[in-house]
Amino acid sequence: MKQSIFTVKENTRLTDTVLRMVLAGDTSAITATGQFVNVLLEGKYLRRPISVCDWAEGELTLIYKVVGGGTEQMSKMQAGEELDILSGLGNGYNTAKCGERPLLIGGGVGVPPLYALCKKLIAEGKDPHVILGFNTAQEVFLKQDFEALGVKVTVATADGSMGVKGFVTDAMKELDYDYFFTCGPEPMFKAIEKIAKTSGQYSFEERMGCGFGACMGCSCKTKYGNKRICKEGPVMEREEIIW
Repeated sequence: MKQSIFTVKENTRLTDTVLRMVLAGDTSAITATGQFVNVLLEGKYLRRPISVCDWAEGELTLIYKVVGGGTEQMSKMQAGEELDILSGLGNGYNTAKCGERPLLIGGGVGVPPLYALCKKLIAEGKDPHVILGFNTAQEVFLKQDFEALGVKVTVATADGSMGVKGFVTDAMKELDYDYFFTCGPEPMFKAIEKIAKTSGQYSFEERMGCGFGACMGCSCKTKYGNKRICKEGPVMEREEIIW
């Protein structure tokens, strides 16, 4: 974990409620796809945890949804403004456990961390297939970014306005894969758990207090005892989770 000051380079809107923020700063503490950062906002007591979409030396990309006062505050920030950020938080995805044809499943704001994961899998010679789940076509984001990586992308929308009509599980049924990685809301995870054909890893979205394991506010039950989403997670293996 590292505390650093980052400078906003751009803060652009992808949909009505989702924005992409690119920042300049020290990214040396980020070591794995699926990790997150904790953002301090002026006037807010608790930091806001946001998954890392992508990073390079000296540059961090966050994609976030405006859901409350904190993210609304972020959405108004301009290039040149600064943010106090804790980086390198959480345990990310373990790509050593997947096969040659991993399936990446993202629901809503669970999509962003799968982007860096997809890049890593491609670099390792894998052939990932990506499923992106949204309510409507107007909410879809990052589709073109994934396609630019050269991977297969399937979009599922609940109202059928783009791609497969239904949920990510409807898009999964006919696909052939040998492992899965996913991030999104827990109801989506429970639906995936009922039909998934292989082992996999779930990255949990959870409200957090401290974000680094001190407050025990985001614990979940596993076969190995309680684990903290912010510290031992947010990524958990399918076999260890008690639903």
